[in-house]
Amino acid sequence: MSNQKEIRWVGSAYDDLLKFPNEPRRSAGFQLGKVQVGLDPDDWKPFDDVGVGTKEIRIRETSGIYRVMYVAKFEEAVYVLHCFQKKTQETNKQNKSIAEARYRAVVNARKVKK
Repeated sequence: MSNQKEIRWVGSAYDDLLKFPNEPRRSAGFQLGKVQVGLDPDDWKPFDDVGVGTKEIRIRETSGIYRVMYVAKFEEAVYVLHCFQKKTQETNKQNKSIAEARYRAVVNARKVKK
């Protein structure tokens, strides 16, 4: 799998994922592995409200509903922006704003490197 993209964790995304219960955490890892090789996760939706190209992996387990927001459109890596457990049907403003701020940070950091 030499075409596998690196995963880059933004902010506290990795620590937040580690707080998921075992099954949702394993599922998130498996789905991110699919993204790394250019495949779509099993259950996802676009989340362009956060930034162009942002997607959300949707994980439903008996312990709850979990989300992993990422952007994979950049050549060098898959950037995991935010991992969280959903408490309501709609993604709340705080989770959206965290993901938006991290998306902007990624875009700005990429501009500086060029």
